[in-house]
Amino acid sequence: MQFIPSADLTPFNTFGIAARAEFMARFHSADDLRTALNTPELQGKPRLVLGGGSNILFTRDFPGVVLLNEIPGIRVVHEDDTNVFVKAGAGVVWHQFVLHTVEKGWSGIENMSLIPGKVGAGPMQNIGAYGVEIKDVFHSLEAMRISDGEVITFDREACAFGYRESFFKREGRDRFVIVSVTFRLKKAADVVNTSYGSIQEELKRAGITHPTIKDVSNAVIAIRRSKLPEPSVLGNAGSFFKNPVVPIAVADRIRADHPELVSFPSTDGTVKLAAGWLIEKAGWKGKRIGGAGVHDKQALVLVNHGGATGAELLELSEQVMRSVREQFGVELEREVNIF
Repeated sequence: MQFIPSADLTPFNTFGIAARAEFMARFHSADDLRTALNTPELQGKPRLVLGGGSNILFTRDFPGVVLLNEIPGIRVVHEDDTNVFVKAGAGVVWHQFVLHTVEKGWSGIENMSLIPGKVGAGPMQNIGAYGVEIKDVFHSLEAMRISDGEVITFDREACAFGYRESFFKREGRDRFVIVSVTFRLKKAADVVNTSYGSIQEELKRAGITHPTIKDVSNAVIAIRRSKLPEPSVLGNAGSFFKNPVVPIAVADRIRADHPELVSFPSTDGTVKLAAGWLIEKAGWKGKRIGGAGVHDKQALVLVNHGGATGAELLELSEQVMRSVREQFGVELEREVNIF
């Protein structure tokens, strides 16, 4: 395995932030990863595993080894009358995996089309979009324990999924590396999920009254492309903040002054507020401070207009969070990992 010294990380983070790693290497299998973890010259050095680099903001150089997860492969490992269990390598590009399942006619993740990143980041973040989350279609995953190189299987309960989080983002952080994920998908879509109004509007615009999973996937792709900037054109990490979950009383207080509040009630007595709406109402949509800015089409997205540093984007996020706190009494939480 080749370790590249003083490696440029600019191409490996979707913000396009200039940063360097002391060393960098790619791994294409669990054995590759085990070799990297056991390389004597790197013992004791900090390690960072990167997938697509779509959920990280570098504010400084990395003083250790960055390992790029490029484990490939998609295969069916089991099926029954209604379900197909599909195993994907953690280094598979997420959107390519979604397109593969759609083409095969397997339903379950079409609403998560065009989410950036790789398969391994999916359960770590419990990614989700348009009414579907990873936990809804998750079966199991394999993760290598860094301390001894053992590959352990985790079921759904062991992953302890939460809203945009999991065991691997909390207690398991820096202790495990996900190497594969197995999903339980439906062989046929008797009912597609079009609960979000924007999907319904896109399907109506296309003249589709009886949508297939491919129709839903295409609709989601069209919506995301209309709202979210392409990282290769305008550096970004997708949604920078989580949608805050608050008690009903807090949502009612805000709605009293803002009847147009965008929110999503839950069954547990809480309400999820649209962070993008809060940020826009606080006056940040389209604002720019130097090279760092808030996207002019979706206030949930922070962007690098060119030449921004990670520190500048971090400072912008802190100003946005402070503004929302002062105006609405709501704490925003970053979805993006800060280094």
